[in-house]
Amino acid sequence: MIQERSLQILKTLLPAGAVFTDKASLLTYESDAGLDKALPDGIVFPCNAEDIVQIVRWAALHNVPLIARGAGTGLSGGAVADRGGVIVEFSRMNHVIHVDEYGRRVIAEPGVVNLVLDNQVKQHGLYFPPDPASQRASTLGGNVAENSGGPHCFKYGVTTNYILGLDVVLADGQRVHVGGPALDYPEYDLCGLITGSEGMLALMNSITARLVRNPPGVKTMLAIFHSVEDAGHAVSALIAAGLVPATMELMDQKIIGIAEPFAQAGLPLDAGAILIIELDGYPESLDGQAAEIEQLARQHGAYAIRTAQTAEERTRIWLARKSVAGAISRLAPAYYTVDVTVPRSRLAEVLAKVDVICERYQVRTGYLLHAGDGNLHPMMLIPNPSDRALIQRVLEASHEMVKLCVDMQGSLTGEHGVGIEKRDYMSLMHTPAELLAMWDVKLAFDPANILNPGKVFPSPAAHENGPFAGYTTASLPLDHTLQIDTFFAPTTADEAARGLAAIAQQGRSVRITGAAHEQPHMNATSIILSTAHFSGIKAYAPDDLYITVGAGTPLVEVQQFLAAERKMVSLASPWPTATVGGLVAANVNAPLRMRYGAVRDVVLCATVALTDGRLIRVGRPIVKNVAGYDLTRAFVGSYGTLGLLTDVTLKLVVQPRKQCTLLYPVDDLQHGLLWAKKMLPLSLVASAIVLTKGHAQTALAGLPNSPYLLAYTAEGVAEDVQAELTQVRTALHAVHAPQPVELESWTGTDLWTALLTQTTKDAMLVRIGVPTRDLPVYLQDNAALLNQGSYIADISAGFVYTLTSWENADEAELWVTALRQAALAAQGYALVMEMPAAFMHRVERWGYEPQSLAVMRRLKQRWDAQNILNPGMFIVG
Repeated sequence: MIQERSLQILKTLLPAGAVFTDKASLLTYESDAGLDKALPDGIVFPCNAEDIVQIVRWAALHNVPLIARGAGTGLSGGAVADRGGVIVEFSRMNHVIHVDEYGRRVIAEPGVVNLVLDNQVKQHGLYFPPDPASQRASTLGGNVAENSGGPHCFKYGVTTNYILGLDVVLADGQRVHVGGPALDYPEYDLCGLITGSEGMLALMNSITARLVRNPPGVKTMLAIFHSVEDAGHAVSALIAAGLVPATMELMDQKIIGIAEPFAQAGLPLDAGAILIIELDGYPESLDGQAAEIEQLARQHGAYAIRTAQTAEERTRIWLARKSVAGAISRLAPAYYTVDVTVPRSRLAEVLAKVDVICERYQVRTGYLLHAGDGNLHPMMLIPNPSDRALIQRVLEASHEMVKLCVDMQGSLTGEHGVGIEKRDYMSLMHTPAELLAMWDVKLAFDPANILNPGKVFPSPAAHENGPFAGYTTASLPLDHTLQIDTFFAPTTADEAARGLAAIAQQGRSVRITGAAHEQPHMNATSIILSTAHFSGIKAYAPDDLYITVGAGTPLVEVQQFLAAERKMVSLASPWPTATVGGLVAANVNAPLRMRYGAVRDVVLCATVALTDGRLIRVGRPIVKNVAGYDLTRAFVGSYGTLGLLTDVTLKLVVQPRKQCTLLYPVDDLQHGLLWAKKMLPLSLVASAIVLTKGHAQTALAGLPNSPYLLAYTAEGVAEDVQAELTQVRTALHAVHAPQPVELESWTGTDLWTALLTQTTKDAMLVRIGVPTRDLPVYLQDNAALLNQGSYIADISAGFVYTLTSWENADEAELWVTALRQAALAAQGYALVMEMPAAFMHRVERWGYEPQSLAVMRRLKQRWDAQNILNPGMFIVG
């Protein structure tokens, strides 16, 4: 219980009407949309970032828990003050601050309603895809806190795939930015850790999100089946055929019967199951895709297919789907929704087993499924909420469902979060070592545990200070039998973890490499750790679109294997020997990220050895998983300074049916930038827009001789590719661009690779990152510096890769510094990817200091206390 005097102090720090402590207000905020309830001590309504700073500083001084709340639509008790404290209600921070139409970014406050945001950006021809069923009420801040999904995440991904930067207040009242308007800042991905952390790591002031082009065409179909099993088989068939609908939502007969009387959308009440399949893209492609989907669906049991003929009909279908929660109240005053995920290939199996569970516990249940990503929602009806025996049966049935899905390599929650509801289930899915790794993150951000305490982690036993039942890293046995000289090539993940612990005890440092043989040492106390034995394919799941490989496996080997299967990993490397683990650790992103996402979006899970001997599994081989902090993000771009990757699971995509590139010779940089500016707003299925100068275009024979080359690659369904390239041709013809050369054998990513493969031991390779909107100005203003070598500009990402040779380190440092200062002035950065060995201690590699550096160092201290991993290789030291 907070002392009244403390609350009076808070009232003096904020404008009148910002703090409420009356009983009626407290009762209003005792619950969210779930079952858990607890009375807060107060509610505070911040209006701006300064208010949040004042609130957090007050809470830190008085040791008061703070619980962030958006619209209260969460279902797991995440916004319930079960440890007391003050609810921080963000409804007054509800402004869209800025829409960057060219750069496809939006900056918004956390209280903006999801649907309001999406409608506003659509006025600019843009689209924010995360669309939870609660999007008419849920807020952007709540979506970020829970890493919300929604029906469209099968094609477009979940919230974390769109969050680029956060302006936050830490638990000590310090205001910092993590991430930002540029991409891939040289810092740990704290933005990715905060997303999905349920308000436990920081409070948000504003959110920077990326947007995509609003698809010009949409077609909504209903495929009607006799059974849920048939519908599930149809989903697998569509994915195997390389079709990527925007949504594939499954409703069983019970849910259809609940939704149809409410929405009156014409859903067939006699169907065993229906699939809502929505296609989007260019209108030219939709009829062909719909015909193919109909053929496949009928081959797998669909006995009828209906297509929405009008926008109104489509709206009513989606109203039926998204109104199930409201419609269900017509049958029972309460219900309990279970949120779990399994690999999509096991949906039919898990549904059959859930049916058995529900029959055993005598609970009436209907099913909603995001079938494309394996996320299912059994909805158990509660006719009498005061029937304690029924409630107990419902909770026991839920526990069995969760355990069932976890045992199937799934997750205990796909999108609703852990909160209070599932905190005691976390040990079903995570080992004590993994829970402790999450607790390390919590303490790195919030050492006093004032931000939303009591959520996510299992409740401690009466005699325990933390949630880990006596488990500490001190309890891990040391292996004194390991004999490690100057070269260590473990053959198993367990051996790697034991070896790192032994090395840490010896106070020696480790340099991680993918090379199979010992390399020259920088000093006598350094050990070379090779991942060469972590090689090969460990698991391949074509129906679930993932592959698990050893971290030391060269990417080229993975791609060669997948090519025979007509699949691929959407990563690329200029270096033939580059390993998957090395590319993940360095966060190397090719231009094709604009079509398929960045490394952080492709990595589903990994096994990681920490230097205290812990071996942890982070993530799961599924797209939707919000069971705890997203630790996978921490290791992407960490340069091997937090832990050793031993295996990595990557998301697969089916090879595009068509791939084509338009190449425009460019005589004048200003013209090239003008043409690129015309291209970018058109990109829907583009996988690269690059402007290159120098070595890269020499690999392409038959092109006119020109100083620059502008390339536009599109890939996907043939009709989409053709429609987009026609738009590009038309737009550039209007500004008097020359006729392009059209190639199917080269892509913009190939041009990127061609430049970067020119790197030699005497060359310097620099990557510059600025906000996309500022890249044209940066290229013009710094043309004299960039023209001293070759370069390629990734127009969509806001990157410039420049390659030069220098004989003098001082001159090289002056050149890098000039490029860096211009980038920093544009809220960007410039980092040296490669340089001559003689320059190592004379040319600053990073030249960037994240505002979150203190948090990064605290996390590094918890996972690598002796600082043995790749010392000096990253900003943390």
